[in-house]
Amino acid sequence: MFGLFKTPSFRDPALGELRRKGGMWRGEISLGEITVPLALPGSRAAPDPQALDIARSIATDYPRWCAGIAASLFEHYAPYAEAVATGEPEAPAEDLPRISQPDQVWQHASVEFVAVVTLDGELGVEIGYRVAWDEEHTLGARLRNGRLLELNGSVLPP
Repeated sequence: MFGLFKTPSFRDPALGELRRKGGMWRGEISLGEITVPLALPGSRAAPDPQALDIARSIATDYPRWCAGIAASLFEHYAPYAEAVATGEPEAPAEDLPRISQPDQVWQHASVEFVAVVTLDGELGVEIGYRVAWDEEHTLGARLRNGRLLELNGSVLPP
Protein backbone atom coordinates (compact mmCIF):
# COMPACT_ATOMS: atom_id res chain seq x y z
CA MET A 1 0.00 0.00 0.00
CA PHE A 2 2.75 2.47 0.87
CA GLY A 3 4.49 1.69 -2.44
CA LEU A 4 2.11 4.13 -4.12
CA PHE A 5 3.81 7.03 -2.36
CA LYS A 6 7.40 5.85 -2.79
CA THR A 7 9.62 8.15 -4.85
CA PRO A 8 10.36 6.38 -8.14
CA SER A 9 14.01 5.76 -8.94
CA PHE A 10 15.93 4.93 -12.10
CA ARG A 11 19.45 3.52 -12.33
CA ASP A 12 21.61 4.65 -15.23
CA PRO A 13 24.99 3.00 -15.80
CA ALA A 14 26.74 6.35 -16.41
CA LEU A 15 24.74 8.76 -14.24
CA GLY A 16 23.96 6.51 -11.28
CA GLU A 17 20.69 6.64 -9.40
CA LEU A 18 18.10 9.22 -10.40
CA ARG A 19 15.00 9.94 -8.32
CA ARG A 20 11.85 11.64 -9.53
CA LYS A 21 10.94 14.75 -7.56
CA GLY A 22 9.14 17.95 -8.52
CA GLY A 23 8.39 16.69 -12.02
CA MET A 24 12.09 16.07 -12.84
CA TRP A 25 14.52 13.19 -12.50
CA ARG A 26 17.29 14.23 -10.12
CA GLY A 27 20.75 12.97 -9.41
CA GLU A 28 24.30 14.24 -9.49
CA ILE A 29 26.88 14.82 -12.19
CA SER A 30 30.64 15.25 -11.96
CA LEU A 31 32.24 18.12 -13.84
CA GLY A 32 35.92 17.57 -13.36
CA GLU A 33 36.66 17.90 -9.65
CA ILE A 34 33.16 18.94 -8.57
CA THR A 35 29.86 17.11 -8.27
CA VAL A 36 26.64 19.10 -8.64
CA PRO A 37 22.90 18.45 -8.78
CA LEU A 38 21.53 17.20 -12.11
CA ALA A 39 17.91 17.44 -13.30
CA LEU A 40 16.36 15.71 -16.31
CA PRO A 41 12.87 15.72 -17.81
CA GLY A 42 10.91 12.54 -18.34
CA SER A 43 7.74 10.65 -17.64
CA ARG A 44 6.78 9.23 -14.28
CA ALA A 45 8.23 5.90 -15.40
CA ALA A 46 11.69 7.01 -16.59
CA PRO A 47 13.83 9.92 -17.71
CA ASP A 48 13.49 10.99 -21.34
CA PRO A 49 15.88 8.82 -23.42
CA GLN A 50 17.20 11.81 -25.40
CA ALA A 51 17.72 13.74 -22.15
CA LEU A 52 19.69 10.78 -20.77
CA ASP A 53 21.92 10.75 -23.88
CA ILE A 54 22.58 14.48 -23.51
CA ALA A 55 23.29 14.17 -19.78
CA ARG A 56 25.72 11.30 -20.34
CA SER A 57 27.81 13.47 -22.65
CA ILE A 58 27.94 16.57 -20.41
CA ALA A 59 30.89 15.50 -18.27
CA THR A 60 33.13 14.91 -21.31
CA ASP A 61 31.82 17.93 -23.28
CA TYR A 62 32.04 20.42 -20.40
CA PRO A 63 35.80 21.15 -20.73
CA ARG A 64 35.24 22.18 -24.38
CA TRP A 65 32.41 24.53 -23.35
CA CYS A 66 34.38 26.30 -20.61
CA ALA A 67 36.17 28.88 -22.80
CA GLY A 68 32.89 30.13 -24.32
CA ILE A 69 31.17 30.17 -20.95
CA ALA A 70 34.12 32.03 -19.40
CA ALA A 71 33.93 34.66 -22.16
CA SER A 72 30.20 35.15 -21.49
CA LEU A 73 30.73 35.36 -17.73
CA PHE A 74 33.49 37.93 -18.32
CA GLU A 75 31.11 39.98 -20.51
CA HIS A 76 28.58 39.85 -17.67
CA TYR A 77 31.25 41.00 -15.20
CA ALA A 78 32.44 43.98 -17.30
CA PRO A 79 29.55 46.39 -16.49
CA TYR A 80 30.01 45.76 -12.76
CA ALA A 81 33.73 46.56 -12.99
CA GLU A 82 33.00 49.66 -15.07
CA ALA A 83 30.44 50.89 -12.53
CA VAL A 84 32.98 50.55 -9.73
CA ALA A 85 35.74 52.22 -11.79
CA THR A 86 33.57 55.24 -12.63
CA GLY A 87 32.13 55.55 -9.12
CA GLU A 88 28.52 55.10 -10.21
CA PRO A 89 26.04 55.22 -7.31
CA GLU A 90 24.58 51.84 -8.36
CA ALA A 91 28.01 50.18 -8.24
CA PRO A 92 28.30 47.09 -6.04
CA ALA A 93 29.12 48.10 -2.47
CA GLU A 94 30.98 44.88 -1.69
CA ASP A 95 34.53 44.17 -2.77
CA LEU A 96 34.37 43.43 -6.46
CA PRO A 97 36.93 40.87 -7.64
CA ARG A 98 39.56 42.13 -10.05
CA ILE A 99 39.22 40.14 -13.25
CA SER A 100 41.19 41.18 -16.31
CA GLN A 101 40.62 38.23 -18.64
CA PRO A 102 37.96 35.56 -19.17
CA ASP A 103 39.85 32.58 -17.72
CA GLN A 104 40.04 34.38 -14.36
CA VAL A 105 36.26 34.18 -13.84
CA TRP A 106 36.56 30.58 -12.61
CA GLN A 107 38.17 31.80 -9.38
CA HIS A 108 34.94 33.70 -8.65
CA ALA A 109 32.26 31.39 -10.11
CA SER A 110 30.80 28.10 -8.96
CA VAL A 111 28.42 25.67 -10.61
CA GLU A 112 25.12 25.36 -8.72
CA PHE A 113 23.30 22.87 -10.96
CA VAL A 114 23.14 21.23 -14.37
CA ALA A 115 19.83 20.54 -16.10
CA VAL A 116 18.70 19.13 -19.39
CA VAL A 117 15.83 21.43 -20.36
CA THR A 118 13.70 22.36 -23.35
CA LEU A 119 15.09 25.45 -25.07
CA ASP A 120 12.98 26.80 -27.96
CA GLY A 121 11.30 23.42 -28.40
CA GLU A 122 14.49 21.33 -28.34
CA LEU A 123 16.43 19.73 -25.52
CA GLY A 124 19.54 21.54 -24.38
CA VAL A 125 21.70 22.03 -21.31
CA GLU A 126 21.51 24.75 -18.70
CA ILE A 127 24.36 25.18 -16.24
CA GLY A 128 23.63 27.46 -13.29
CA TYR A 129 26.48 29.59 -11.92
CA ARG A 130 26.84 31.69 -8.79
CA VAL A 131 29.32 34.50 -9.28
CA ALA A 132 31.01 36.84 -6.80
CA TRP A 133 30.12 40.02 -8.69
CA ASP A 134 26.35 39.33 -8.88
CA GLU A 135 25.24 37.76 -5.63
CA GLU A 136 21.54 38.34 -6.31
CA HIS A 137 21.28 36.08 -9.35
CA THR A 138 22.15 32.64 -10.56
CA LEU A 139 23.41 32.92 -14.14
CA GLY A 140 22.44 30.25 -16.64
CA ALA A 141 24.72 29.15 -19.48
CA ARG A 142 22.38 27.63 -22.06
CA LEU A 143 23.81 25.27 -24.66
CA ARG A 144 22.48 23.08 -27.44
CA ASN A 145 24.49 20.66 -29.55
CA GLY A 146 27.69 21.88 -27.92
CA ARG A 147 27.04 25.51 -28.83
CA LEU A 148 26.57 28.27 -26.24
CA LEU A 149 23.24 29.94 -27.02
CA GLU A 150 23.21 32.54 -24.26
CA LEU A 151 24.10 33.45 -20.74
CA ASN A 152 20.82 34.13 -19.00
CA GLY A 153 21.17 36.75 -16.27
CA SER A 154 18.75 35.14 -13.85
CA VAL A 155 17.72 31.49 -13.63
CA LEU A 156 16.26 29.26 -10.97
CA PRO A 157 17.28 25.68 -10.28
CA PRO A 158 14.74 23.30 -11.85
